[in-house]
This record gives sequence, C-alpha cells and structure tokens, in this order.
Amino acid sequence: MRILDIKTQIVKAPLKTPFKTALREVTHLEDLVVTIHTDSGLIGYGEGASTAVITGETLISMQGAIEHIKPSLIDREIEDFNNLLYIVENSMVHNSTIKSALNMALYDLRSQSLKLPLYKLLGGTKKRFETDITISLNSIDIMLEDCQKAIDLGYGILKIKVGESIDKDYNRIETIAKSFPNIKLRIDANQAWSAKESVRLLQKLENNGIVTELIEQPVKANDFRGMKYIKERTLTPLLADESVFSPKNAIELLEMDACDIINIKLAKCGGVTNALKIADIAELYGVKCMIGCMLEGAISVTAGVHLASARDNIITMLDLDGTNLLAYNPIKGGAIFNESEIILDNSYGLGIKGID
Repeated sequence: MRILDIKTQIVKAPLKTPFKTALREVTHLEDLVVTIHTDSGLIGYGEGASTAVITGETLISMQGAIEHIKPSLIDREIEDFNNLLYIVENSMVHNSTIKSALNMALYDLRSQSLKLPLYKLLGGTKKRFETDITISLNSIDIMLEDCQKAIDLGYGILKIKVGESIDKDYNRIETIAKSFPNIKLRIDANQAWSAKESVRLLQKLENNGIVTELIEQPVKANDFRGMKYIKERTLTPLLADESVFSPKNAIELLEMDACDIINIKLAKCGGVTNALKIADIAELYGVKCMIGCMLEGAISVTAGVHLASARDNIITMLDLDGTNLLAYNPIKGGAIFNESEIILDNSYGLGIKGID
C-alpha cells in the first residue's frame, strides 16, 4: 500500500463556553486535520491543535511543516511503517504537534491495513473509559455553576483551572471542595505559580483537610528544580504536564524524583510512538500517567483513548474532554463520547469516517 498524497484541512468549531486558563482564553476549536491517501483507497487521519502558547505552533506553521515533510513520505509503502515513523520524527526539530498528526495518521493506516482497531494493534483490550471535564478559570460564582452543570451531566471528576493569584486560587479550591465533597478534584495551575507559592497553597489546603487528587504543573515548564522542591514539601500528588515533551524529559524528571504522575499528550511528545515510550519509562519508575489533550477534536482525542487502552499505568486516569467541550462535533466516526464515558468500538484504525 503506497502513499499517494498528504492533504490538510482546517477544522473550526465553537465551544459551549469560553475555555479560560492562566495562559489563554479560547472560544473556538481551530485544528489542522491531516489525511494520508493511499493507492488502496484507505485514508489515515491525524489532527493537531494550534496551541502556540504551549508548543509554539500555529495553523500556518503546521501547514508549512507538512509541505516540508510531505516529499519524504510520498510514494513510500505503508508496510515500511517504522521507517516512516522515523522520517516524521527526524525530518525537523520541535514541531511536536504536526509530527503527532502525521504519526497518528500513519498508525491509523497501519491498523486499518491489518483490519484491527488501533488499540488492538497496540496490545490493548479495554474499551470503556471515564474522563474528567475542565472547569475554566472564572469568578468563583461562575465556576460553581459550571461545576454543578458538569455534575448534573454525570461527571465525577472535575479539573479545576486556577492561576490568577495564590489567595484567590485557594478560595476557589476551598469553596469548590466544600461545595462538592463527593467529587474528585484535579487542580491545574498551568505554570502560574512559583515553587514557594505552590508549597504555601498546597500546605494550607492539606493542613485544612482539603483533599485534591493532584496538582498539575504549578511552575514553569523548565523549572524541574521547582517541581522537586514542591514534591519534597507537600503530600498532594504532583503531575508534570508541560515539563514533559519527550521521553528524555520524562527520564530527567523521574531521575530527580520531581513528580508523582506524568501527563502524556500526543501533541507535546510527537505522537503515539513517543507516548508509548514515556508510558513505559514511567512504568519502570513505578509512576502512573495521565493521558491528556490540548483543546483538540475527536480525531486526536480518539487516538488518545486508544493509547490509554494500550498501557495499564495510564488506563485509569484520563483528561480527554476536548470533544465534550465543543458545541458540536464536526468529525464523523471515532470514539463514542457520552460526556464522562468514552467508548471504543471495533472499527479498524481510529474509525474516522470523515468531516462534516
């Protein structure tokens, strides 16, 4: 099966409500869908979100990267799978999101050609999963309303965005925790605090008996020492997100004993291949992983669910709510998204049927 062409299409869809974090505010999904076309008629789908504030990539830069990589893939056989993955990974430095889109499209094609769902190609068996949902950074009154709406939809795990100021963030967390005592809370500061601020806030929460499942990336991505400082002085599990863009980053953090959990995102690490490496590295250190997403659509999120099925140390911790945040889903096929429940079927590859 030979690659004939690689095409791109911008997909845009409104969000139900604005997505607000310490880093940005977004009202629409804007992703680049990549399709790899073959002489057999099979099409592989991939997707990348333009998240310049995290990965440095925009829609325009991703389109340019495709034009750079495309000549190296045209006319090659899908059966030369590992070499194709190597070409994508080593064709240029950085550009992890567009590499991820191409990587997942190749995995989609490979598993289609073998008449397998991707999760089975990767060795997974689980098909049903529970995801959290993100509560955007807002005034406490709005956040409480958003929490209640999510709970009414059946969510049992809420990911609370903070990062305005330590005092205001403490009040947000305390108020939400006391208002919804039976709900699991994950806290995400999106790099907004210093290490000392993080310790002060977390110790205050812990001393007052306010339990959260984890704290995600409280300090800047490159502040590994800050992460270690926090981990040594607090009890709340520390999740590394933006600090881990590669298997090498994972090794560095874990060797320093600077985190308790690693958040794997395909767009950060360059796709399924490196995501599996990170999960396996974490398992060697006895560390669990979360599988997360950027503000991505159903193609990328579906690939993330297939990945979750493939590794036991990420199977119970999902932050794959990107599709659920949309006013409508423009992608046909893929995983079945029923609010907090995500289900995989036995469609070949990712099961993507097209774009509305």
